[in-house]
Amino acid sequence: MNTELLKLLENDARLTADQLAVMLGCDREVIEADLRECEANGTILGYKTIVDWEKTEQESVTAMIDVKLTPQPDRGFDRVAEKIYNYPEVKSVYLMSGAYDLSVLIEGRTMKEVALFVSQKLAPIEAVMSTATHFVLHKYKDKGVLYETPEIDERGTFN
Repeated sequence: MNTELLKLLENDARLTADQLAVMLGCDREVIEADLRECEANGTILGYKTIVDWEKTEQESVTAMIDVKLTPQPDRGFDRVAEKIYNYPEVKSVYLMSGAYDLSVLIEGRTMKEVALFVSQKLAPIEAVMSTATHFVLHKYKDKGVLYETPEIDERGTFN
């Protein structure tokens, strides 16, 4: 498996097979075969565009929810994680070490929509003992990409 190929794609998924071949010093056919193999075996899970939604008309709220669970006898945390990640508003679910078991990243149109998700969908799950919701106020960097940060003038205040 060509880890350099994967690093290049992770940084810019729009690179063509021809561009990748030049960058890696190999034939386009080799790159295309490597890509097909990585897609087939699940090493490459998808290709995504990162959008700064604050620059659009689309209103959205992002929240990180810490979830404390009771492990299930048959599958530990897996069954509950599966139930949670199947909700369409859930963007990521991570098994964590520390005070909480799962970290759930969700997106909604409003804070109320996020609150309703927690109260009506997440909290009623039998294994969920508690939740703590943290709303994202501003993104500085996401998936390795820097977002525009507010400019600070010489007095230390934001412009």
